[in-house]
Amino acid sequence: MRADPVLIDGGHKACVRLLLELRGHLAPLEPGTVVHLVAHDPAAPIDLPAWCHLTGHEYLGPVAADAPTYGLRVAADARPTDPASPWRPH
Repeated sequence: MRADPVLIDGGHKACVRLLLELRGHLAPLEPGTVVHLVAHDPAAPIDLPAWCHLTGHEYLGPVAADAPTYGLRVAADARPTDPASPWRPH
């Protein structure tokens, strides 16, 4: 497992697009890896914890940074979501 968090810059993407891309970024990471996600979408502080709850990843909360950044920990047994919709279980 990495000692430093993996930084993913989601930029100004809307949360649906952001979560679709995030799912792809998390797939190759080892369970327990901490990720810092930069997300400017104002819905991110609501949507990201809900998505983590749905998928089993651990939401760690806001991270002190220059841009809005949120932490999460990759789950060993993450539940998949529908390929076209990050909000629907697969």
